[in-house]
Amino acid sequence: MSIARSILLWGSRNPWLERQARQRTFARRAVRRFMPGEALDAALTATAAFAGRGIGTVLTQLGENLTAATDADAVRDHYLGVLTLLGQRDLPALISVKPTQLGLDFDAGTCVARIDALATQAARRGDRIWVDMEDSSYVDATLELFRQLRRRHENLGVCLQAYLRRTAADLEGLLPLKPAIRLVKGAYAEPPDRAFPAKRDTDASYLALGATLIEHAARHGGAPPVFGTHDVRLIQSLQHTAAAAGLDRKACEVHMLYGIRTAEQERLKQEGRAVRVLISYGSAWFRWYMRRLAERPANVWFVIRSVVG
Repeated sequence: MSIARSILLWGSRNPWLERQARQRTFARRAVRRFMPGEALDAALTATAAFAGRGIGTVLTQLGENLTAATDADAVRDHYLGVLTLLGQRDLPALISVKPTQLGLDFDAGTCVARIDALATQAARRGDRIWVDMEDSSYVDATLELFRQLRRRHENLGVCLQAYLRRTAADLEGLLPLKPAIRLVKGAYAEPPDRAFPAKRDTDASYLALGATLIEHAARHGGAPPVFGTHDVRLIQSLQHTAAAAGLDRKACEVHMLYGIRTAEQERLKQEGRAVRVLISYGSAWFRWYMRRLAERPANVWFVIRSVVG
């Protein structure tokens, strides 16, 4: 792991830095690279703009590790409202939720019930909802709630992280469920016994896991594999793998973050690929933003230009 990435990930967990950043106008301005605004309305406006260009979206309200049931209930109710608005406006958007934002830290049973309510409402419109994966300490609990809910909800998908050493085994255990999987590299600070410290090893893991998803889709059908990455080399390699397996262009999806590789998003759409943009919103942006910078520390120069520009 690079020194810059280590520093940024350390900073993402620093309460003092978070307080300072949230009070600074320049920080809020810099964050706009990766999110259209803190309010839901900004996310919906961006969603409508992408829809007009033929690109779908995935919406997520920022925040994690809530400690009160009333707050977790409020998040559930917020997302129920979002699903209602998406239906009313006929927008091609899905939602993606963090289990710790819905109570996983203090009551796994009520967390499952909250996600159950969201999956039920999304199913009425024929939509999938995504369960995000947080740091490695939550993998077992997240996969357990996914297995519980997958029995009742075929429209539920889960995220897996390629940089974790355990993910190949986790994926093999999930495949009999014919799951919807969104594969990402991973953005949390993890010790080397849990996660590959070198980018080349994470990339190799990503390609191997992606090939497994493609092979399973070609043989058994089910939900399309979703590749959440901005790495063009990986995307192109997996596209070749999918074509060799006999899958058509829309049989795999690519998910990218708002504000990153916008030209590539458009190119994929023009090629007839299935592509969605992940749009985050909300006031709890600091940890998320620092992890985005850590994914590509060169983005720090954008922040500096925002300050002096």
